[in-house]
Amino acid sequence: MLPSSAHIATWIIAALAIAGVIIRPWKLPEALWAVAAAFTLTIFGLISWPDAGKAALKGTDVYLFLIGMMVLAELARHQGLFDWLAAFAVKHSNGSSSRLFVLVYLVGTIVTIFLSNDATAVVLTPAVYAATKQANAKPLPYLFICAFIANAASFVLPISNPANLVVYGGGHMPSLATWIAQFGLASIASILVTFVVLRSTQRADLATEISREIKMPSLSRGGRVTGGGILLTAIVLLVASSLDWKLGLPTFLAGMTTALVILILNRLSPWVIAKDISWSVLPLVAGLFVLVEAVERTGLLKPLVAWLPTSAASAPDATALALGSVVAVLCNVVNNLPLGLLAGTVASGANLSPHVTGALLIGVDLGPNLSVTGSLATILWLVALRREGQSVSAWQFLGLGCLVMPPALIASLAALISFEFN
Repeated sequence: MLPSSAHIATWIIAALAIAGVIIRPWKLPEALWAVAAAFTLTIFGLISWPDAGKAALKGTDVYLFLIGMMVLAELARHQGLFDWLAAFAVKHSNGSSSRLFVLVYLVGTIVTIFLSNDATAVVLTPAVYAATKQANAKPLPYLFICAFIANAASFVLPISNPANLVVYGGGHMPSLATWIAQFGLASIASILVTFVVLRSTQRADLATEISREIKMPSLSRGGRVTGGGILLTAIVLLVASSLDWKLGLPTFLAGMTTALVILILNRLSPWVIAKDISWSVLPLVAGLFVLVEAVERTGLLKPLVAWLPTSAASAPDATALALGSVVAVLCNVVNNLPLGLLAGTVASGANLSPHVTGALLIGVDLGPNLSVTGSLATILWLVALRREGQSVSAWQFLGLGCLVMPPALIASLAALISFEFN
């Protein structure tokens, strides 16, 4: 049966919107393309206004999570916590580029696990650049860490990547204990393999000594309070996850409480923190929820939803490997956020087993390490680099990504399958 003209129009509008988000013609904000496409779908009756509203409301937990995490990340930046962490790494490298590489990688891993990948890619990057310049080190190897570890460590915990909430948005988020058991070995494989390959590709730039003397910034009272707030937030979210609660509201409340304490303590206006937060991420996500709902209603995903359970039952290992690999590559074509929404819809509709859904999630989280278009975090990382006068071309990143991402993906998927069937 041939698709109707309405279905074709929906697919074209969705494709143009995703292209706009990735390419940003005329340097217009990413959110503008997603929101404009959502309005276009409703204006032409391709999706009704009530259905569009319901689709946007499906992302409420994601919006709350993003707001809480963005507030915490901006507090950490504003209060100098990231600058202190980067300087701490340089100070304890003792003039060794290789040791500094390890320390920055560890800092990036910790920040990703407890503050999400966006904080590592966007907020940690300027701090690492400033610290490495002060130490007379070539900054690019350490800046690459901020991009690659942001994705490689983003499935250690449910809170490590907003995409995790998106993939499981239509289904049942595993409890914390189940999550750690299922993804623990896969996460270790992802982090270690990414480190080994990335370190080997940067060895030429890490052969020289760096300055042993660096001005260590003092960590302000606000920075210490922010650090404590982040730690308490992580504990709250781990408890919430272990109790099988949704993570959005606890993240929002923890972020707002920490912000309130800092604002009162330092007698700051809320505008000081709010003005530098990337609020446009929220309408971007809302627009994508509407687009995915419209695409789903065309029946485009029905053949896949019908085929997957049979394939997963007859060849679970092969299905998990193939699905995770295909999703990982596709992330770099359509960006992992809309693909994560589609993957979550498919996983929920097909009632997939945990290990096949897990393979989907690993593909969505780790796949963006192939190219700069893979995730919004990596795109924003590239923007942060350009602000610092650094230039990394799409081809340069792709060349490095082709070396780093595939072995990490294979190792992670193999570890996931090994856990499930042993």
